[in-house]
Amino acid sequence: MKRPAFAQNAPVSRLRSLAPGWAFTVEWVRTPSWPPKSMAQLEADPLMKRNHLALYLCCKQSLRTHKATAARNRRIGQFVRWLFHGAFVAPALAIRQMLRQGGDIAVECLPPTATEPAATQVKRLKKAPEFAQAQSSFEAQAPAPKDTPSATSGEPSKSNAVSQTA
Repeated sequence: MKRPAFAQNAPVSRLRSLAPGWAFTVEWVRTPSWPPKSMAQLEADPLMKRNHLALYLCCKQSLRTHKATAARNRRIGQFVRWLFHGAFVAPALAIRQMLRQGGDIAVECLPPTATEPAATQVKRLKKAPEFAQAQSSFEAQAPAPKDTPSATSGEPSKSNAVSQTA
């Protein structure tokens, strides 16, 4: 049995001489539900408070201890939540975000497809007789490429460059 705060320095023989009722009172004063009730009764009657001052002081001490313990437990709980969030939740969120962005990056890193579906269709259609005939007539109608510079290019063509130097 832990000794109450007011009896920490008292000799053991003196504590043993306490009445059995007082020892019971000291025990129930430690529970958080009894001290407010006892203090309310003692504060209601000033004579009773003066006669049982030790009980009143034990109740006040018990309330202070309970309040300090609750505050300490809240701080410890807050630290543990912060620690577990940093150790488990934050890395999981970071991995999820990286995987979400990594999927886009992985698709961009894939090599291009070996065969374009439209290219194979064009090759197949070129071999078909009706499209082969249309292709040959189109090539016959197309003008021959000229060796002149385009309107956007400022360089002279090869034939003009030779005639200017000669």
